[in-house]
Amino acid sequence: LQEDFEIVDKNQIPNTTELKNEEKEKTEEARWSAPILSLAKKASENLALSYGNALKSASLVGFISKPVSNDSTAKTSARYHAMEERTNLMNMMKLSIKILIQAALSLGRTLDSDFPPLQQFFVVLEHCLKHGLKVKKTFIGQNKSFFGPLELVEKLCPDASDIATSVKNLPELKTAVGRGRAWLYLALMQKKLADYLKVLLDHKHLLSEFYEPDALMMEEEGAVIVGLLVGLNVIDANLCLKGEDLDSQVGVIDFSLYLKETQDSDGKQDGGITAVLDQKHYVEELNRHLSCTVADLQNKIDCLEKTNSKLQEELAAATDRIGSLQEEQQQLKQQNELIRERSEKSVEVTKEDTKVELDTYKQSRQGLDEMYSDVWKQLKEEKKIRLELEKELELQIGMKTEMEIAMKLLEKDTHEKQDTLVALRQQLEEVKAINLQMFHKSQNAECSLQQKTEAISSFEGKTNEMMSSMKQMEERLQHAEKARQAAEERCNKMKQELAGRLDTCRQQMSQLDSKCSTLEKELKSEKEQRQTLQRELHQEKDATTLLKTELQQMEGLKKELRKLQDEKQQLEKVCEEQEQALQEMGLHLSQSKLKMEDIKEVNKALKGHTWLKDDEATHCKQCEKEFSISRRKHHCRNCGDIFCNTCSSNELALPSYPKPVRVCDTCHTLLLQRCSSNSS
Repeated sequence: LQEDFEIVDKNQIPNTTELKNEEKEKTEEARWSAPILSLAKKASENLALSYGNALKSASLVGFISKPVSNDSTAKTSARYHAMEERTNLMNMMKLSIKILIQAALSLGRTLDSDFPPLQQFFVVLEHCLKHGLKVKKTFIGQNKSFFGPLELVEKLCPDASDIATSVKNLPELKTAVGRGRAWLYLALMQKKLADYLKVLLDHKHLLSEFYEPDALMMEEEGAVIVGLLVGLNVIDANLCLKGEDLDSQVGVIDFSLYLKETQDSDGKQDGGITAVLDQKHYVEELNRHLSCTVADLQNKIDCLEKTNSKLQEELAAATDRIGSLQEEQQQLKQQNELIRERSEKSVEVTKEDTKVELDTYKQSRQGLDEMYSDVWKQLKEEKKIRLELEKELELQIGMKTEMEIAMKLLEKDTHEKQDTLVALRQQLEEVKAINLQMFHKSQNAECSLQQKTEAISSFEGKTNEMMSSMKQMEERLQHAEKARQAAEERCNKMKQELAGRLDTCRQQMSQLDSKCSTLEKELKSEKEQRQTLQRELHQEKDATTLLKTELQQMEGLKKELRKLQDEKQQLEKVCEEQEQALQEMGLHLSQSKLKMEDIKEVNKALKGHTWLKDDEATHCKQCEKEFSISRRKHHCRNCGDIFCNTCSSNELALPSYPKPVRVCDTCHTLLLQRCSSNSS
């Protein structure tokens, strides 16, 4: 703080003797007691000496050179008078605070509004706040109240809004003085009177609207008084404002409370005040630690809320994924049902086709049996005819040529059949592609396939029988060829023999011409029969080729069945993997739900348990013993209530604290039970 000193003459500065005389006159008029006079004298002497030394040093430097006018002397006297008033009020404030703390500690309980030292403290504080107030002119008249600067605290400190609203809501208060007194009462009960006044002193540019420049609140004495008010945080006060008439109270200082007989008591009281100030500093440090812990708790709560929001988003995403997976499962089920229906239909169609083919095969088999019987009969007849035809070699040679021509025709037919077989193979490949498409869609056609395998086995048996019959026919054909070869050999022999007999035969030719005509007719009939037999053989060969193609198709179907079974196994593996993934997702969800429940319990604990203020507790919640300097207050970090040291000596690790912290006995037992239940 910087003060503007005016340069005055030494002769115009009052001496200490004159000041003492003036003080005596004032004290006689006011009729103060002797100890108060001694304190005032000491203060005034100290101030006068300091002021005189400052002026002497200024004169030595050479600043004091010219005499000052009467206006400057009036100003210096007014300033000195204001300085004296400030020192007196500061000393009175020291005495009132000292006696109030001593009386409160000796009393050992919360203070009421009827407590005399407390009443005198408020009177002295009111005088300090009224010192140097500017007079405001209104329509009603002049107004001089200290409630105006106190209203600024609500704007500067938002914590004081509760006091302002409660003061405004009191209907009994009608004057600004009464509202200011109520404001001081409430601030003292909150133990924040020193903090609020400090906020005012930090904004002196706003206080200049209400106070003169020489006022106590504008000088260093105001800061000293605010420092003294910090010691009042040790006191617990319970003041009732409803039944008191704060508007009409007269602020008169009672000096009888401050009179003491000896100076030894002052030394003891000074020692008590130092102890109280030490306790005050200890309490301030505790408050700082508590504020730090509260800030840490708030940061942790913010982190927990962020984690809660993240977990909720993850849960929402997981639920969405589960819903999408369920929808995909339903779609897959619908597709499986459609494929089953299609496969069942295709199986029924194939069953009907196989039944029709079986019927046709049975009919063809019956026809073939009949044809075989006819062939056997015809073969027997041919044997007889061959015995007769051995004599007719020339006719047999012509038959051989005709047979060679027939063989060439057969070769041409075989080439044509091979071309048809290539076309049929292409058709079979197309049919295979169609069957592949049909069997990819069928997954559960195992029963029908078993039936088909049984039918295939029956078909294979029948084909084996057909093959055996074909082998027999081939053997018979081989025997016939052997017979032909024997006949050819015989014919060669007969040529040699017949060379001699030609002459005789020519004679007989005329006779045989008639027979030849008849034999030609019989040969034509035999040719027709052979052609029919060859046609029947071609039909049998076609039937065998068809059966072979059916066997090849059945083998392709078996391969397709194997592929489908492999695909089915792969799909089953995929389903099992999806089920395992769903189980893992369920486990993760259950774990996240458990974490959410733990976080909710912590949040409930943090929200449900309010942190009880030091002002609100005067007794231990468990043992109900009253707090004092020896029995101090301790907060339970779980429930927030205040206990003594014996009732809160346990320590446990809480989720909101990194290290073990103080916990009351009830919370200690509850937390241990909860831990045991969770572990079980």
